[in-house]
Amino acid sequence: MRTNADHARREFQVTFDAGDPGALCAFWCAVLGYEIDAPPPGFDTWDAALESFGVPPDRRNDASACHDPDGSGPRVFFQRVPEGKSAKNRVHLDVRAAPGLTGDKRMSALEAECERLVALGAARLERHEPAPPMSHGFIVMADPEGNEFCLD
Repeated sequence: MRTNADHARREFQVTFDAGDPGALCAFWCAVLGYEIDAPPPGFDTWDAALESFGVPPDRRNDASACHDPDGSGPRVFFQRVPEGKSAKNRVHLDVRAAPGLTGDKRMSALEAECERLVALGAARLERHEPAPPMSHGFIVMADPEGNEFCLD
């Protein structure tokens, strides 16, 4: 029988399908405190790099990516797809906006973060009240392209 010790730890990135990868990447950078990936060495901007690589202007927003500046969180990648979102996500992000808080303090912190994210273009979908021991309360939201996520 194999154990975790038999396998090397794997890095992963989270990938979003998007209609506008650049805009969705900018939104998630603001949500998570991430930074957009720097252009390749030798280029001051992504536009200059893509121009040099021969990428036509209408294809320069086909992908975008961002990363945790501290290096502890996964990279997030956004790729253009032709179709829009059509069903509920099977996987979603939980944005830990109130770790360690409970009760009214937790829900107040989640509400404050919800307001900030709505101002950035998110939509508030529903609030779930605390119901111990299963839930300490959370808010379901959607990013600007309709991908659901939770403020937890």
